[in-house]
Amino acid sequence: MSIKALLNPIGAEKGRITLPADEWLQGRTLYGGASALVAYTAAVRALPDLPPLRSAQVAFVAPVGNKVEPRVEVVRRGRNVAQVRCDLLVGGVVALTAFFLFGAERTANARHPAVKADNWPGAPENMEPVMEGNGLAFIQNNFELRRAQKVRGAGPPVVRRWIRLKDRATLDPTSTLVLVGDTLPPGAMRVMERQGPISSINWSFNVLDHEANTRDGWWLAETSSDYADHGYSSERLRLWDTDGRLVMSGLQCVAVFG
Repeated sequence: MSIKALLNPIGAEKGRITLPADEWLQGRTLYGGASALVAYTAAVRALPDLPPLRSAQVAFVAPVGNKVEPRVEVVRRGRNVAQVRCDLLVGGVVALTAFFLFGAERTANARHPAVKADNWPGAPENMEPVMEGNGLAFIQNNFELRRAQKVRGAGPPVVRRWIRLKDRATLDPTSTLVLVGDTLPPGAMRVMERQGPISSINWSFNVLDHEANTRDGWWLAETSSDYADHGYSSERLRLWDTDGRLVMSGLQCVAVFG
């Protein structure tokens, strides 16, 4: 199923909509990046004159399935910045709430380029494919992944992969970042004492370049745990282009069961 098909129903009518989302399901719920993209798309289609997205805070409250009702609200709009909330309701109850910050470009009064990716793994074309024919269905259906680190299995709590969408022709650059930015499992996976389920609770991210592009659709993604204990992990998420330029940074709280 194409990403365009997933997003087509959004904004076409008020109230509950049905998303052809089976290929994006992660268990009972839409994969986090897909559900965040549904909320972002609902916001920009309801308010088409918004400036570029700069930041977002997304709370994954409950499972988001095929039938959702998006509700968009302008919290505040000033001369340069618009703050917009989008809730996805399931059965009349909030299942996802997202707070988006849109901001027009201003004359720079501070300049500090992001440090390029360290421990460069090499070009994605030269890396070993991973998760082909196994793993979560939404990964198999929608993504290509290639190894971007030497460690396998247990080790430091960092997961790095080259990732790209199989269907990437229909998305604008910002929508692409929202969709791919939460693809990887948490870095805490590498320090789990035994196998068990993991679940994202929230995701906060900053878009560093709303017009970001990359060679052949490949992005270098990383999740790393700053601290894991008591059933939770505090994770840092970063996304670079094929030139090692940071285009998105984020934080996430993950529940680690088992």
